Amino acid sequence: MSRCMWKPTVFALIGAVTLQLASTDAPAQTPRIKLATIAPRGSAYHQVLLELGEAWRRAEAPGASFTIFTDGSQGGEADMVRRMRIGQLNAALISVIGLTEIDAGAGALQKMPLMFRSWEEVDAVGQRLHPLLEKRFLDKGFVVLFWAEGGWVRLFSKERALRPGDFKRLKMFAWAGDPEQIGLMKALGYQPVMLETADILPGLQTGLINAVPVTALWALAGQIDATAPHMLDIQWVPIVGAAVITRSAWDALTPSSKETLRREAAKAAGRLRAQRAASDLEAVEAMRKRGLRVHSLTPEMEAEWRQLAEAAYPKIRGTMVPADMFDAVQDALAEYRGSSGISVAR
Repeated sequence: MSRCMWKPTVFALIGAVTLQLASTDAPAQTPRIKLATIAPRGSAYHQVLLELGEAWRRAEAPGASFTIFTDGSQGGEADMVRRMRIGQLNAALISVIGLTEIDAGAGALQKMPLMFRSWEEVDAVGQRLHPLLEKRFLDKGFVVLFWAEGGWVRLFSKERALRPGDFKRLKMFAWAGDPEQIGLMKALGYQPVMLETADILPGLQTGLINAVPVTALWALAGQIDATAPHMLDIQWVPIVGAAVITRSAWDALTPSSKETLRREAAKAAGRLRAQRAASDLEAVEAMRKRGLRVHSLTPEMEAEWRQLAEAAYPKIRGTMVPADMFDAVQDALAEYRGSSGISVAR
């Protein structure tokens, strides 16, 4: 070997050995998870996240941290997804509104009014769709830790409103980041006002909006009933969501860390599922005791609302919800309902 060839070869070998030793001796990076949610501080969802984070942190090396940002302090759900993509956050507990920023197919779990009639039906559809959605999310850089539901959306208003036509004269909250919903509401003759969830109460107080579709738990925590004291007791849509972590953050965890996080996430999902129905009803009752006027649906009123929902389905299929996912929901419901005699709208 000539002298001129020998020098760079030796230097290359020395450099490779040095890098190998450095990587061997360097300590593993301390895991830090930063998770955001619009859920209120102190809510059941916040409590479950605290328990999950603490259990995971205790199992990690000293210095590991699990930071939770509540109350939409990191922006709306679309902002949270964007922050995860650029590394400012690496996890979030978000509803379908945020999940559709990752994959539009998630809309099938929530964006179909009056399609679901019980939590059992929500579970039946989830059993069919969750694995498919988890694969799609993974392909787009996100890992689902657990799925969760946040109660049924009911209609709160500052004045008594019972029928579909009553709400057309009201200015209704619509979730920022969901332009398809805005278009649908306008097409059906309603007056949507696009806001972030943090702006619901100020919007009601100032008259910017005077009606809001929201879960009872959210209304209770945000004291929405104090300004909008009428509630139409309708199960409009279930709020469905998931805790997700970026694939890059997930891949950086050790196998034992992943196992712990998976195990604690499963416990979190179980706790939320066990209390979802009771918590929903308890929230309604708590607001009723402080003055909420709850209006039940008569059969005639329910028929009017179902007629409105079914008229909207052709506009939802292929726009707000991809056609294949819309059809998958209906197929799952038809299979679940079986011979019950309950028809599935087409």
